[in-house]
Amino acid sequence: MAIHKIQINDFISIDYELIAIHSSLEDYRLAYFINKALQIQLSKSNSNIEIETKEGKSEFSHFIFDDEVNDIIWNVFENKATAIPSEKTTNGIFDSVDVTMYVVPEFKKADYILKIENMETVIFPLERIIQKLSKISQISMVYRIDQNKLKSKNNLIF
Repeated sequence: MAIHKIQINDFISIDYELIAIHSSLEDYRLAYFINKALQIQLSKSNSNIEIETKEGKSEFSHFIFDDEVNDIIWNVFENKATAIPSEKTTNGIFDSVDVTMYVVPEFKKADYILKIENMETVIFPLERIIQKLSKISQISMVYRIDQNKLKSKNNLIF
């Protein structure tokens, strides 16, 4: 009888790419321009991304397109949102101190993140996607995020 050994590293492979987007656009307008530039069909997700920490709980808007033909999942989500405090404390005039939370706190200046899952099946390279996004006049900056350097990878599981 043969012995089959499963390596944990076989399941840790990263099969997505992340692109940071700097833009002052509302989420729905950004999704429209991304759809137009990349010829995809992002639509608002029924559920937001929820992250809870000791500071409180936040919800981040989320647009998704599941390209079943090419087996690619495109996600665009807000990177920052104001937290709803978990405990209400009374501190006089400082009752409501807003805490900003981030999906990817290592890139606090990025307004939105584009996550492309199953990147090996993408029909054009990541550089071309970045180039197409940078041509959108309402986007001020676009760049690739090296997910190997992220400490907040668990926030990207949704």
